Amino acid sequence: MNRVSRQKQKLFYLEKILYEQTDENHRLTGPELINQLSLYGISADRKTIYDDIATLVDCGLDICTDREGRNNVYYVGSRLFQEEELYVLADAVASSKFLTQKKSNELIRKLQQLTSKYCAQHLRRTVYVGNRTKTYNEKIYYTTDCIHQAIYRDRQITFRYVEYDISKKQRFRHGGQLYQVSPYYLIWENECYYLVCYCRKHEKICRYRVDRMADVEEIEEKRKALSIDEEAFAKSLRGMYNMYGGVEESVVLEMSDRLINVIIDRFGESVHPNRVAEDRFTVRVDVQISPTFWGWLFQFGDQAKVISPEWVVNEAVKQADKILRQYADRG
Repeated sequence: MNRVSRQKQKLFYLEKILYEQTDENHRLTGPELINQLSLYGISADRKTIYDDIATLVDCGLDICTDREGRNNVYYVGSRLFQEEELYVLADAVASSKFLTQKKSNELIRKLQQLTSKYCAQHLRRTVYVGNRTKTYNEKIYYTTDCIHQAIYRDRQITFRYVEYDISKKQRFRHGGQLYQVSPYYLIWENECYYLVCYCRKHEKICRYRVDRMADVEEIEEKRKALSIDEEAFAKSLRGMYNMYGGVEESVVLEMSDRLINVIIDRFGESVHPNRVAEDRFTVRVDVQISPTFWGWLFQFGDQAKVISPEWVVNEAVKQADKILRQYADRG
């Protein structure tokens, strides 16, 4: 590249140097900026540096100028994101169950480009969030984009749905049969994306976990128009759920085989189901013993029960007895 072309790029590289190498605690003098520009094959002197920085400021960049001894020092003041905001975003990305480890790393690298190299080093922090597991579906970015586009274009989509068997092996539900649905809402709940839609097969409003959806494609058929009642029900599925707020305990649950997907969805693939009967298994999980936990467990009726430790079993009996007493006057 000839010298004239490089000189035309001087403002671009000067901005790049200031954004990457300076912040309130790391400043560069005029001579240091001249030296950095020379690494890109661009010549400059003190006067042109002054003029170029003034031009960048006129363009809206917050470049601060201080005095240290006999030299001016320059650094970028405010940015699109402050450091504290980037820390929050990086931690959310790192701990998100919705994102694979690869995608988390990619996003954090992009966040690092929004700040100085010094702050960027701190964005890649070790983040521990209890009871979280990473999704296995690397294509989920494209899945959510396809769903958004279908919603925007008022079109239906088709997909296959993945589930687990008792051995934790993935398989297509119904032998890989295509689901055809009218998508309406994407919901972020319990660290996962869910799609609220009208399912043609079941002829009702349903909710599917997005990272379990495979081979998602938009089709030309328009979405089903919802009735007032269907619209109200679809919106009601946007509620939040969690299992926090109580004494932490490691409990053993005995459950029906049909609940294996529920267990893996909630506690991740690190659980170890053990066969105890033809259609039952046990699993040890860490939970917080609270009303929310009992509400989660009791919704499965006789398909799930606590079998240890003894104090939790006794607490389950007490909680169930409280419910039973509400119907005692009915004999």
